[in-house]
Amino acid sequence: MAAVTSLLDSISDIGRDPVRGGYSRPVFSAAETELRSWFTAEAQSRGLAVETDRNGILWAWWGEPQKGALVTGSHLDSVPGGGAFDGPLGIAAALAAVDVLKERGVQRNRSLAITVFPEEEGSRFGVACLGSRLLTGAIDPDTARNLRDDAGTTFADAARAAGLDPEHLGRDEDALARIGDFVELHVEQGRGLGEDGPAVAVGSSILGHGRWKLTVHGQGNHAGTTLMEDRADPMVAAAQIITAVQQTAAAQPGARATVGRIQAIPGGTNVIPSRVDLWLDARHEEDAVTARLVETIHGKAQKIAAFEGCSVTLAQESFSPTTSFDPALQRQLQLALPQAPVLVTGAGHDAGILAGHVPAGMIFVRNPSGISHSPEEYVEDADADYSATALADVLEDLL
Repeated sequence: MAAVTSLLDSISDIGRDPVRGGYSRPVFSAAETELRSWFTAEAQSRGLAVETDRNGILWAWWGEPQKGALVTGSHLDSVPGGGAFDGPLGIAAALAAVDVLKERGVQRNRSLAITVFPEEEGSRFGVACLGSRLLTGAIDPDTARNLRDDAGTTFADAARAAGLDPEHLGRDEDALARIGDFVELHVEQGRGLGEDGPAVAVGSSILGHGRWKLTVHGQGNHAGTTLMEDRADPMVAAAQIITAVQQTAAAQPGARATVGRIQAIPGGTNVIPSRVDLWLDARHEEDAVTARLVETIHGKAQKIAAFEGCSVTLAQESFSPTTSFDPALQRQLQLALPQAPVLVTGAGHDAGILAGHVPAGMIFVRNPSGISHSPEEYVEDADADYSATALADVLEDLL
């Protein structure tokens, strides 16, 4: 049996980011493509039949593809400069769990599949969980096809280069029907389990969250010849808006709001920008509170921009409402893992997208650093290897 740690070690050099540190593995990049090939080889070495569906989701089957199968999986793409465990831990644990089940001689009464979802992070095309959104019809295929990365490449072109037919993207009833239950194992991305807590927890829900783009329009001009009093500088407005985002979220209990990305147009050192784009991530367990939070931020942004002689627009790029996992499946996970506490997560996952269509649940693995989306993300070797046993316990019960 290959331990989870040895599986993760085997991909530890793929997609390393020499500038940011950690890993940068955007969807359909050379790194993510290499990881998909690695997964295919590992699955096939276990006798699993691997196929890619029309939305780019990988399926590795133990047994014949059939309706109502038990499905587990996660993703292999990463945020820029991400950690080693966000996504790959769930895939490595699923592969190792199959080894555990076979060693136990488990008798299946239905097929089991491991899935790899593309563009879970949304780091290349800006929409998180894009693969599961396409599968479930949560995003319009034309909208998805026309998404562009920073280089101007459309998702349609990237999908085509990866061997997919972009005309066939979209809700897949046959693939959805294959999922009888979906269980995603994932590194915990906060401090819910603490440094000395249990190794795993069972997920109960995902906070509602979304992404918005704030565009501040000003007057582009020469940095050396334009007097300070003659400027309509969108960067100055953007800086104040970022501070307003932090203050607004801090005033609302349980809210989280972040500007993690900013882009100045045209981007020259000696140029006053004509436009500055900000990407806002906002989250709260009550969707109405999230909506009010974003509305308040937009209102403050408009006042700030006007004071600087600029204007601002707001566009929603994605939104996932607060999602509760299937209660019956959650109880089964708790029975299989009686020592595991129940956790709410503030991070989005493919399981959250699927939860509106099929019974879905999650298992979280302890992260003593409490840090994620960063090279400092961490899982103890013993916990990583135990995660395969915990997942196998759950899958055996459900099988």
